[in-house]
Amino acid sequence: MEHEELTRKIDAYLEENWETMVEDIETLVRIPSFEESDKATEGAPFGPGPKEALEAALEMASDMGFKTHDAEGYIGFADFPGKSDTQLGIIGHMDVVPAGPGWNFEPYAVTRKEGYLVGRGTLDDKGPSVVALHAMKFWKDLQDAGEAPQFPYTVRFLFGANEESGMADVAYYHKHYDDPAFLFTPDAEFPVCYGEKGGYDGELISKPIADRIVLEFTGGAATNAVPGLAHAIVNADAHELKSTDRIVVTEAGPGRARLEATGKGAHASLPDDGINAIGLIVDYLLEHDLCTADERAFFELDQKLLNHTDGSGIGIKSSDEYFGPLTVIGGTIALKDDRFVQTVDSRFPTSITADEITERLRQLASEIGGSFENTLLMEPFLVKPDSPVIQALLNAYNEATGEDAKPFTMGGGTY
Repeated sequence: MEHEELTRKIDAYLEENWETMVEDIETLVRIPSFEESDKATEGAPFGPGPKEALEAALEMASDMGFKTHDAEGYIGFADFPGKSDTQLGIIGHMDVVPAGPGWNFEPYAVTRKEGYLVGRGTLDDKGPSVVALHAMKFWKDLQDAGEAPQFPYTVRFLFGANEESGMADVAYYHKHYDDPAFLFTPDAEFPVCYGEKGGYDGELISKPIADRIVLEFTGGAATNAVPGLAHAIVNADAHELKSTDRIVVTEAGPGRARLEATGKGAHASLPDDGINAIGLIVDYLLEHDLCTADERAFFELDQKLLNHTDGSGIGIKSSDEYFGPLTVIGGTIALKDDRFVQTVDSRFPTSITADEITERLRQLASEIGGSFENTLLMEPFLVKPDSPVIQALLNAYNEATGEDAKPFTMGGGTY
């Protein structure tokens, strides 16, 4: 089939099936498929939401005529057999991050606005997964109509259910199945991402502080997001404390004040787009001396973390030629057993190691009698931009669009 004829058929498919594609996206978006480990059951290891979304995606693929399989709720796949059993893989994820605050539209629905689809998962990653699945169906329809030869390889579409919070879905697949010979994920931007910064999570924990001024302190919805909201309750007279443009002070009972901070949420890989609500409260507590000596020691360390997203405050600033600068945020905070627990998320380049990050944070924590533990680690992933696989994907995009786009790296993490 000539290239121009194929392009016409693609355009015709999109024209005829666009509304169906949007409906398919909405089918998945309306499922709040964030992990709830406390509700995990056999066959639903990440909770009911990811399981429901996985089942919906597999049903969608089955209705298109593909043979599907649910791998015990960890992951699922749909196969498009080719001339050989050698697999080309596509992997998308059906889970999402909790919606959190700040939505102007219903998060678990698709809203059309000015040419965009708005809803949790329309971009990451339900929308792109649906479009990629329809690309498989497009070629299958051509084959079924005798208008295209049988594809030389078997295409396997993998539907993940745990990308956002650990990637245990991929670990399960690795254990039970052979890897595809080649795989890409529609979970970044065009034209093609050739590298991801390392992903590093941890917990910065204070020593036990039973005698506190700060009675409650919570903030953030996820480790990997700049928190938009946080609050604290302190032993203080609310009438003697002033609200600011981002912190509202109210009474919380006799001799107690409640501090409500409103920042601006952002993804951990792009922290400069956000305003950390936990940091706003920490700054306020320190400025108004709303802390004991032990609390102050922890908050001063936390301030160094929260107010310097390049890592300079805690001595881990670094950069390299492929990824640029390291980023770091504090995503959530809570009080547990009289200890303040601050989660840490860093996206790091090849110029620093995870061990160096851990060693530095443990040193800082020990200086105030606290501790630090690394809870998640993904080493930097890099396929050189001039490699054949990257060039194949890049050239396909540029040929289709007429652009001269360049490949890139990112701080986000995916499969």
